[in-house]
Order: sequence, then structure tokens, then C-alpha cells
Amino acid sequence: MGAPPLILRDATLDDMAAVAAIYGREVLEGTATFEEEPPSVETLRERLAGVRRHGLPWLVAEVEGQVAAYAYASPFRPRAAYRYAVETSIYVAEGFHGRGLGRALMEQVIDRCRAMGLRQMIAAISGDGAASITLHERLGFRLAGVYRNVGWKFDRWLDVTLLQLDLDPEAGPPKVPGLQLG
Repeated sequence: MGAPPLILRDATLDDMAAVAAIYGREVLEGTATFEEEPPSVETLRERLAGVRRHGLPWLVAEVEGQVAAYAYASPFRPRAAYRYAVETSIYVAEGFHGRGLGRALMEQVIDRCRAMGLRQMIAAISGDGAASITLHERLGFRLAGVYRNVGWKFDRWLDVTLLQLDLDPEAGPPKVPGLQLG
């Protein structure tokens, strides 16, 4: 018998309870985020709406009816000059690591952002993110820099590793208006 089927789909407001559980565990126990209090389901619904207002992807990976991972792109910075750059986020539920969910989600997020005419994708990987760094490098991201000792969590200083993917290395001037920021 093979692995259970994987469904990749756009996230819905109803998915935010599962997203809150995945993210909340990382907030309380992990270093992939520097948030210290898990956001509410309502807050995550607002974040989803914010991502969608920009036309950006927020996807979930569903395994046997359970949201097992999610990934999305959000505006990189609020100033207009950054309208062609996004930052990615990806989280995988406990027990689902190593199954290729992160890669499948990120490939979709990359493809959708590229199709939008966006140019740069940034991953800011905090703390103990060796597996995430490896995943991003395998997807073509390259090291852009490291912020050293910028986060204080669990009684220790943590770094943030920045990786960058050029979505269209041969691009000249923009052909689309980019994200509406501000």
C-alpha cells in the first residue's frame, strides 16, 4: 500500500483552526518563528485575508482529510519599490516532516508567484532551521545573508538566515504592476 494521497489546495477560513494548531505549537516549542504567544484563529483568518488582498497564494497540504502543512507568500516590505518581492512562510505539522509536503507546497507557491510576474522571493529562516535551509536551497534559493543574534527566545540568542530566489533571472523592466502596497 502506498502513501496516502496528498491534496494541495488554497487555504480557506475554515482551515485556520488547523493552521493555528500547527503554528501555535511552533510558537510555543520551536524557533521557526519569534512570536511568543500563539495567535488566535481569528487573527490567522485576518492574516489569510491580508495575503489574499494582494492576490498572493496561501496553500495547505491535506493528508487523509487533515491539514498537515501550509505555506504562503506575503509582501516583503510595505514600500512601493518592493512590490515585486515576497517573503515565504512554511510550517509542517508534527508527525508529517520528511514526507515532501514542504517541497510540494513551496513549488506551488513559487510557480504562482512567478506567474504573477513577481521577481524575488525571500525566506527568513530563524533559529534551528537547518532542514528548512536545505529545502530552500534544493528549490534554488541562495544565501543572501545572516542576521546574527537578533532573536531572543528560550533563553538564548538566535540567528535569522536569509535566502533569496530570483523568480526570473533574465527579466528586464517589469511587465506587470506588481503588488499594491501601502
